[in-house]
Amino acid sequence: MTPPLSLVERKQRQARQRIIDAARELFLERGFDGVSVGDIAERAEVGRTTFFRHFGDKQEVVFANEQELLDTITAARQADSTPAPRGATEAVEQLRPIVLALCAQATASPEAYARHFQLIEQHPELRARDAVKMQQIADKLSELLMHRGSDEATARFAAQIAIACYQTAKSLGNNPRTLADETQAAFRRALTLGTGTPETQAEPPGQG
Repeated sequence: MTPPLSLVERKQRQARQRIIDAARELFLERGFDGVSVGDIAERAEVGRTTFFRHFGDKQEVVFANEQELLDTITAARQADSTPAPRGATEAVEQLRPIVLALCAQATASPEAYARHFQLIEQHPELRARDAVKMQQIADKLSELLMHRGSDEATARFAAQIAIACYQTAKSLGNNPRTLADETQAAFRRALTLGTGTPETQAEPPGQG
């Protein structure tokens, strides 16, 4: 059972959430370039020191949800007892439910998800930071597999395949309402590569 948060921890979380909410409001009102760290801190009613305690710069506020995804993977690893995968295919299969859960978490608010990526697409520096965040998620997934007993080469390969499935779904319109389904479809295609098995499995000989 998780122990209750202390008063200090609750206040820190509340301040962090106020910063996130303030930044999102300001980015929507003024655009990313028209907002400073000072503007965000003022709207959130916190000092600049408090802002930098939680975020390194205003770009990091944009990716607050991605940090929560990383925390989710870390928590899953700590509570995990799944046996080591037997090869790369099983490693990818083990990552599939985790990535689909991350999709559901990321798109819990479809409108917020859509605004998030609209903002990213408008700014090259945010697209670059998004790529960094995706690699961090891949690294966390590979660490999870290694924690289960996978060798590093297999773990890193499987994690890159898993992220590629998610990125494929994003490239198909990046619709928050279909992201999980498109990601699931990408996993099915990835898991049948090299097997000669079509995505819709044919009936075994002698049946039908």
